[in-house]
Amino acid sequence: MAATAKGLSEKSSMAEEWTIVLPRRGKKNRSFRNPGVLIQQKEVQSWTPTDMEIDPERESKLMQKMQIYIQKLAVSNFFSSFLEQMQNPEMLNRFLNILGSEEKMLMVIYGIGSIESFEPPRFQLSLALLMKTKFDWIGEIEVFDPIISLTESKVLNSLGCSVLSVNEQGRRQVLKPTLFFMPHCEADLYENLLAVNWVVDRLFRLVLFGNSFGSYQQHASLCNNLVVSNSRKHILAVKNFTEEVMVKKFSDDSFRAFHGSSWHFFGPATEAELQF
Repeated sequence: MAATAKGLSEKSSMAEEWTIVLPRRGKKNRSFRNPGVLIQQKEVQSWTPTDMEIDPERESKLMQKMQIYIQKLAVSNFFSSFLEQMQNPEMLNRFLNILGSEEKMLMVIYGIGSIESFEPPRFQLSLALLMKTKFDWIGEIEVFDPIISLTESKVLNSLGCSVLSVNEQGRRQVLKPTLFFMPHCEADLYENLLAVNWVVDRLFRLVLFGNSFGSYQQHASLCNNLVVSNSRKHILAVKNFTEEVMVKKFSDDSFRAFHGSSWHFFGPATEAELQF
């Protein structure tokens, strides 16, 4: 395969309680799905930034701010530990298995929040960009959040990311190796992503970095709420064939951005395992 191990090593309601990881600021008042839209529907909505102000000075300031955060994270103990974890031979083999004969793995970032207004989204974006720098098997980066402004969109483009023009609501069908970068996203997005890819060959092609599914499952066993459990049935069912690797070491700056995050690798052997 083209992507070698060497390249890898270098490079108040019960429903609300389902967000086990406390949502960061900048994620309120957003909607990845319209009220009344069923989770099973796979429609996407065209999207443009709500804030269409063109301000070159504002863009310049945000770019400078992002460069500072990237440099700060690059020399942090958190990033050093994060790289060490990714370069562990067992982890490398997981990524290699997903890549198969492909050279690159697409990265999709959902729910990044406002990188202009809040610190955790800046750290999260910085981590994604540093991962692309360090690992030659990470290809293009696509980003979406309904609160992204035109200024943020332009800065994201300048940083080498593509901002999606549609709100997929997390329903991206995985047809090639894809890394979903989704720390501190709402549970609905994880559920939508799993539901639309609930077949063996799609689940095997995706890897997810986001909230710990183990935490969701522990909460489900405690709350014993049938309505909530049914709305998260894929998150709960996926535990039977998921390898979860938690991120455990943090620096003070990175804690708010990444606490409660895990890598998730999915490996159902047969379609029968996917039956509820």
